[in-house]
Amino acid sequence: MKSHSSTPFLCRNTHMSTAFDLMVAPNGARLTQSDHPALPLTTREIAHTAMACAKEGATAVHAHIRDARGQHSLDAALYHQLMRDIAAISSIHVQFSTEAAGIFDVATQRTCLEAAPSQDASIALREIARDPANLRAIYHAAADKGIDMQHIVYDTHDLVALLDHFETGTIPMQSRRVLCVLGRYSHDLTSTPQDLDPFLKAMGGHDLNWMVCAFGRHEQDCLMAALDAGGHARIGFENNRLTPDGSILPDNAASVASFVERAAKSGFSPKQVTS
Repeated sequence: MKSHSSTPFLCRNTHMSTAFDLMVAPNGARLTQSDHPALPLTTREIAHTAMACAKEGATAVHAHIRDARGQHSLDAALYHQLMRDIAAISSIHVQFSTEAAGIFDVATQRTCLEAAPSQDASIALREIARDPANLRAIYHAAADKGIDMQHIVYDTHDLVALLDHFETGTIPMQSRRVLCVLGRYSHDLTSTPQDLDPFLKAMGGHDLNWMVCAFGRHEQDCLMAALDAGGHARIGFENNRLTPDGSILPDNAASVASFVERAAKSGFSPKQVTS
């Protein structure tokens, strides 16, 4: 499996091992501190979590923001505040989420993209496809602003549609980063490494920079399967708050540290971000 080598942030590998991108997704759009007391919600909490995760080896943070009521938000002003809070204490790369989360329409997502709090955004094709008449314009406008998009695919139908849009030029070819969400439709929302197989088959020989996230206590097994297949890893409380043995993790940094240690035993190490 060939993996696209370009990344939206500068990295260097100082270890004699295989380097990979390790993104942390610390909160998501729906969880609260009732789900876990260490879930970061405010911009300062997210910033300090990002800093702690960077110290453990995370190369990037996938950020969701919340409004004053703790609800999922796409407010550009809040995103810009988050960027300032993170930059004040860490050089970790920041990706902002445009997730609708069943709340926002495509027009709001487009406004968020055009405000561009960072040059890296995650975007789910199935959400933007709710407005097919403007799909091409939305993606090309973002590309024209220099935004490097990571495309979220929840199943192989999403992935095949994305590849088709690449071929037709509907989605610009330069943004060939993909996040495969494993086990989104499993009966108990617990992913397994086998959930990666259909995605690998659908990728075929396409030149993609791909990453995996996974739900439940088999998260690390799934991420190791991705590394073994030439991909990259996204970890964090957005998808999983359990250790491999089913215990509750204390925080996102502990999750990152545990996986970095496991990956090292198999000859993998996160790329080190340079400022």
